[in-house]
Amino acid sequence: MANLTVTLILLLAAVVVGYLLGSLNAAIIVSRALKGEDIRNFGSGNAGMTNMLRTYGKGPAALTAVVDFAKAAVAIVLARLAVAHFGLEFNIDIGYIAGIAAMLGHIFPIYFGFKGGKGVMTALGVMLCVNPLVFLIVAGASMLLILITRYVSVGSILGSLSLPFVTWAVLNWRGQPPMHDALLAGVIGLLIIVMHKENIKRLLSGTENRFGRKGRS
Repeated sequence: MANLTVTLILLLAAVVVGYLLGSLNAAIIVSRALKGEDIRNFGSGNAGMTNMLRTYGKGPAALTAVVDFAKAAVAIVLARLAVAHFGLEFNIDIGYIAGIAAMLGHIFPIYFGFKGGKGVMTALGVMLCVNPLVFLIVAGASMLLILITRYVSVGSILGSLSLPFVTWAVLNWRGQPPMHDALLAGVIGLLIIVMHKENIKRLLSGTENRFGRKGRS
């Protein structure tokens, strides 16, 4: 009973801490700190790296990307340290739980009226921590698609769609049980795809902006 209580507390803590860290939306913070403006009032209105790049340029966009990437890593490291400290074992990597919570914080930040970004950079931070090989495969393929099509959204959407399948294949190749990780990777991918629903509509109608042009993201 004591172990069950500690386990539930740790799971809850991982969700809460991950969400609060994720809510530190870098695009909003950087745009306010450097420009005295809110990125959500410009371009696509999305509080993410792509809109920062189109609105303010490479420096603010790079800073945004680093922070959004790192906050997921911090949430995961803290959760794993807590589990190790109490000597508990889970059937799933608690990093996924903390990471998904960080993504939800990024998308629906409690500090900024629950209107944030789409979670792509935060998702990449999660995948690098929980499975570096999957990260390399999916991120590499996504970047290639972006370079070929000049659509950031195409790389993000198709990369997200492939995430559970790549996770399954990698773990299967390693001889590890793939089911739990693939399902949780599917949750990450689904979140990103849902947040790109407007991009999907614009892609289908031929009105999506290509990479390098100012406009919606």
